[in-house]
Amino acid sequence: MTRWKAWSAGLGDAMIVPGAPFGPSKTIQSDGSVQDGAPDPAAGYTVIEAADMDAAIALAQPCPHLDAGGTLEIAQTMDMEM
Repeated sequence: MTRWKAWSAGLGDAMIVPGAPFGPSKTIQSDGSVQDGAPDPAAGYTVIEAADMDAAIALAQPCPHLDAGGTLEIAQTMDMEM
């Protein structure tokens, strides 16, 4: 956790949401039934601000989660008119 906190702090103003871990999940099927979630769900999410996808990847690559054998998926948020 110390290494994760150091990486997170090192992102400075690029860090928007420092981390939100997920607990056990449930999946709602199209028929309305509910089942236990996927066996390998996402562990959580972090929101960073970057100029583009390449910059986001560069900011994420030092994350210590990768050193522990984990993976990171990088996705751009999309504005949605409500």
